[in-house]
Amino acid sequence: MKILFAADGSTFTKKALTFIVNNKSLLAAGDELLVLHVQDAISAQIERKLGAAEVAAYQTKQADAVLKPIKKFLDKHAVNYRCVLVIGAAAHQIIETSKRERVKMIVMGAHGHGLLSRMFMGSVAQRVLAESEIPTLLVK
Repeated sequence: MKILFAADGSTFTKKALTFIVNNKSLLAAGDELLVLHVQDAISAQIERKLGAAEVAAYQTKQADAVLKPIKKFLDKHAVNYRCVLVIGAAAHQIIETSKRERVKMIVMGAHGHGLLSRMFMGSVAQRVLAESEIPTLLVK
C-alpha cells in the first residue's frame, strides 16, 4: 500500500508522523510512505526580478528545512519512503498528487482551528477532506 503523508513542518506534522510510525497496521513491510511537501508559488513578478534559478534554490532550501528532520526520523524507524516537493496551492496539490501516485490513503496533521476561523479562512485539511475521494486520516 502507498500512503501520502502531507508535511508542512509544523508540530502537527510531527504528531502525525509519530502516529504513522507507532501504528504498524498503517505501513506494512514493502509499503511506501510518500512524503509530500507543498510550497506556495512565488509570484511571477518576484520570479522575474530574482530569476528562476534563485527562486528554485530558495524553494529547495525551504523544503530541505522541512524534509531533513522527517527523513532522519523515518530512517531511524526503517520506513520505506520517498519525498516529493511540489509548488502550488496545498490542498489542490495534495489531492492531485494522491491521484497521480495512486495512493490508498492520505495522512496529515490537523491544526485544529476553531469553527469560526474555518468559516472565514478554510483549512487545507478541510478542503482535502471535502474534495478528495481517497480516505484521509487527520491526526490532531
